[in-house]
Amino acid sequence: MNPIFSFTSELWLWDAKSDSTWIFVSLPLDESEEIKDLISHRAGFGSVKVQVRIGDIEWKTSIFPDSKSGCYVLPLKKAVRNKAKIDVGDTAKFELEVLIT
Repeated sequence: MNPIFSFTSELWLWDAKSDSTWIFVSLPLDESEEIKDLISHRAGFGSVKVQVRIGDIEWKTSIFPDSKSGCYVLPLKKAVRNKAKIDVGDTAKFELEVLIT
């Protein structure tokens, strides 16, 4: 069975140097460290495949390590944010399943 983590986090904006803007949530440090210990193989950019749930909204994506904070960050696509009715500055509860292959 894949490990599942529940956490509450605030959505934040990351302004890329290009014309794109990304919205993320940061996983708590304890959960991030536990995930790092669980995963022996990471894909490009250190990403880890996950399945995420906010309420009844569920999707597959990847989390990425943030070298500044030491935490993983979860990108939130506009379609997910719109469906969940959340945006930058809002706090939401997440359930994240690490997909260990």
